[in-house]
Amino acid sequence: MRKVERSVTVGFIVVLLSYVETFGGVPLNNVEGVGGIAFNPLAYPANKDSTFDPNGIGKIFGKPQIGAWYINLGQSHVNWTTLSVSETFFKRLELSYGHEIIAPKGHGIAKDNIGAKLLLIEENAWDNPWVPVLSAGIIGKHTTQVGHGIDSTGYDFYLVASKLITQLPKPVLLSGGILSTNGRATGVLGYDDDRDETFFGNIDVLPREDLAVGFEYKQGARFSDFKNADYWDAHVAWFINKNLTLVGAYVNAGNEKSTSKVGFGQGLVLSIQYAF
Repeated sequence: MRKVERSVTVGFIVVLLSYVETFGGVPLNNVEGVGGIAFNPLAYPANKDSTFDPNGIGKIFGKPQIGAWYINLGQSHVNWTTLSVSETFFKRLELSYGHEIIAPKGHGIAKDNIGAKLLLIEENAWDNPWVPVLSAGIIGKHTTQVGHGIDSTGYDFYLVASKLITQLPKPVLLSGGILSTNGRATGVLGYDDDRDETFFGNIDVLPREDLAVGFEYKQGARFSDFKNADYWDAHVAWFINKNLTLVGAYVNAGNEKSTSKVGFGQGLVLSIQYAF
């Protein structure tokens, strides 16, 4: 991947992704620290083909990647920052950690995420160019925001398939999955006694090797006494080099004035990611 020589002006907003040339791994940690895009995991383990020593210990330990996000949801006066690290073992098992600080109107909430993602089926398995990557994952979460009848700890489970389609004029990445969650606002506002299964998906087009343009969607979980808003973002990606990625995004996290679903409104996202 070649270095981008020009400066980038963010218009309506951008998510900058850094795709591996062969798509052997995900060089971007999402907001919760999992290898993926902003909201959603991808099936590719993070940075899985980068190893310390291909002839020795590198067969077990992949090189780590780190990410930092800043989200400004101006309509609801929420500043959201995250720091994360992920690493893949045996080119199949991704482990991740993400720490979030959410400051709605000056009141700080901390949230921690510990994730594990297992690659079940390799891309193009059985010499079939249409077989996607398939992975399953779990994220254990804890928030400092607690209330009466609300748990501070919860778990997400997901199954996700991703496929880089190279048979089209330009490469297209498709990804989709099912999430089982009990999180209120991804767990920031605690965890419900009930669970719900929701859909998430991504589509990205790579018009050139240093640019990606796409869309991301996450369906909001609904419980008996709490309904999450749907989230989506529009994004573009410029690859600085094979290690460094700069990130920005326009995100819609639901209507903050809605009386039926809990949302945080619209805002801007900035991020920096580094894959060793």
